[in-house]
Order: sequence, then C-alpha cells, then structure tokens
Amino acid sequence: MPHHQDTDEPDVVEVIGAPVEGSALILCEHASHHIPARYHGLGLSASARQSHAAWDPGARAVALHLARALHAPLVAARLSRLVYDCNRPPDAASAMPERTEVIEVPGNHGLSAAERAARAAAVYAPFCAAVGQVIAARKAAGRATALITIHSFTPVWFGTARSCEIGILHDSDTRLADAMLAEAHRLPHRVIRRNDPYGPEDGVTHSLKIHGLAQGLPNVMIEIRNDLLHGASAEAHLAEEVLTLLRPALDALEQTTGGGTHA
Repeated sequence: MPHHQDTDEPDVVEVIGAPVEGSALILCEHASHHIPARYHGLGLSASARQSHAAWDPGARAVALHLARALHAPLVAARLSRLVYDCNRPPDAASAMPERTEVIEVPGNHGLSAAERAARAAAVYAPFCAAVGQVIAARKAAGRATALITIHSFTPVWFGTARSCEIGILHDSDTRLADAMLAEAHRLPHRVIRRNDPYGPEDGVTHSLKIHGLAQGLPNVMIEIRNDLLHGASAEAHLAEEVLTLLRPALDALEQTTGGGTHA
C-alpha cells in the first residue's frame, strides 16, 4: 500500500477514486516533479527540477479529468521520475537516468546496486503494489478493466520539433489503440499518430506490459504534446478531446469482448 517514507514527505503514490468503479483504470507514472529532501534535489538547478525532464507537465490534470469523467480509479506517482521512473524496470538505466536529453542528473551518477535497489523499493515497488491491488480488487468484483496510462511530451527533443500532438501508443495488444485511432476523424484539427513520438522499441511500454498485458487487460498509453497543456482550461480541453476518442473506443471494445475486458 502507499506509505510514508519520511514523516515530512507525502506518500510516493496516490490512489484516487473507488477501485471498482467504471470500466477503466488510469495510471500516471510521471505526475509530479517532487524530489524528497533526502535526495538533495539530485544536484539539479531549480529550472531543471521543474522541467519536462523531471515530470510530464499537465499529465496528472488530464488523467484526473479522465478518471472523473469515466468514474475510474487513478493511480499516480507522487515523486519525480528522475528519482525513479515508474514506467521503467529496476534494471533499466533510464529508471534512474544519469542524463536526460541535455540535462545531467548529478544525483543519479554512479549509484551503487544497493542505492538503485533502495530507490526501486522506495518508489517503484509501492507504485506497482498500488496498481496491483486495484486490479486485484476489480477482478475479484468481476469488473471489466481497460488500462490507460497518461503522459505528456516536449514539443522539441534534441533540437528537433515534433509535429505529433496526440500519440496513441501500444505494445503487442493493439485492441484499445486500434479502437481509438479508428475515432481520429472526430478530431480533424489534431495530428494523431500511432506509436509516436515513442514506441515499444524505446522502452516506454513497461507499464502496459506488466500491468496490462501480463494481467490480460486491454491497454493503451496516451501521449499529449505539453505545449497544448498550458493552464487548467487547456488541460481540461485536451482531456475532453481524448475522451472523444476514448469513450467510443471503450464502447467498441466492450461490444467486441462481450464486456469481458478482464482476464
């Protein structure tokens, strides 16, 4: 379960909403840029600690909007992905990156195996446990579940502008992504692409694999370009656009599976 690491620090994971409500489970692994005091800011500048390197700006707001609209539970990480990226396995270098794009992360340089294990135990394990508990409760209740994870991405990466605005990402289970992409005509003003700006080959589908594929749940990762998420009204607007794709996709999925979107 979520638990306190220090008496003056928040839980490392939050669970919002009733676990067995709705037909979906929303995840947000990069919801916060918070770095607990014991990590000494990872040696980063104030601007770096607030940048997209440290979190996915706007992702938690969109995820919360979706969760409320779909009456679905939300599981969100409450620490910066530079402390530990909950969308990466412990053995991945990118779980605790020494460098991300042009930003060096001094506090992650030269971590020992024990230090890496301690980070994984403090952040990754509680996050995975919280997700697992929600999924288990839903299965026990016979509740169908589609796993949806929400992210945002920077409009420029290593100096290259990205034209994609909404990315619909999947691993080997394409059901929910296919159903959403089939609705892309509903948003003719948006550039919507499959496995863009990232795909499975970039290691970004870890959560989909361990919480979705391994549990037999239809799953999708939604990436929104973060320049579209400046301010609460923009976040709400993009969340509604995502729902324009997601609601009919969930309906179509339920019809094709007979409601059996649980293992």
